[in-house]
Amino acid sequence: MKFTKMQGIGNDYVYVNCFEETVEHPEEVARRVSDRHFGIGSDGLILICPSAVADCRMRMFNEDGSEGAMCGNGIRCVGKYAYDHGIVDRTRITVETLGGIRHLDMQVEGGRVTAVQVDMGIPELTSALPEKIVVEGRQLEFTGISVGNPHAVYVCDEIDSLDLERMGPAFETHQRFPDRVNSEFVQVLDRKHLRMRVWERGSGETWACGTGATACAVAAMMLGLAEDRVEVQLKGGTLEIYWDREGGHAFMTGPAVEVFQGETGEALEPA
Repeated sequence: MKFTKMQGIGNDYVYVNCFEETVEHPEEVARRVSDRHFGIGSDGLILICPSAVADCRMRMFNEDGSEGAMCGNGIRCVGKYAYDHGIVDRTRITVETLGGIRHLDMQVEGGRVTAVQVDMGIPELTSALPEKIVVEGRQLEFTGISVGNPHAVYVCDEIDSLDLERMGPAFETHQRFPDRVNSEFVQVLDRKHLRMRVWERGSGETWACGTGATACAVAAMMLGLAEDRVEVQLKGGTLEIYWDREGGHAFMTGPAVEVFQGETGEALEPA
């Protein structure tokens, strides 16, 4: 299986061009390629497939093999791959996901995509504003936002001291979220700048999460803590989020980088 390793501010995936390749049992393949010691090493597997309703279709599998509905950093890299490798010849394209069709606008320099703006659709409030919750015996408040996948956003005084490796699973699998949830911990620096850490369902703490950054920004905006255009700082870099309140859509802009290309050996094929 030929593959391409790509990353968006440190959120890294193994990409396979399914216009040319066939991947059977992608859930198992995702687990094998994601292993950072015995595999390629990634936050998951993304398949770039033909679509009947868009320029291409994205299927995203987490590190544990579960299929996700949407990935903000991943879809930016899908756009870059599609343009740079000749699947599309336009800088404005559509990508089909389980979370709906997303519109991408790509910035090109020297014939290669360097950054992508993604129309993330209309964020949906899925909780009270905010809603109380008890996790590990502590009463907290979160704001539930769906951006094609579910997020719970917690506003914190500071985020560096959080032991997410220990506490993350309790947030992800809390009974309030029967299908599990992505948990974001956000620190408001000022009305135009946020910091965020994320515990992604199926992957644990990652360096970045585009849908999570969008959810964090929109939650802060709904709570009156931020302007409608903010920069969200994550472990791997910074994303710009703009929420068009009148139209309802949220837009995420950030880089997309191709790291390397390769071909898997027999050890990475499904058993």
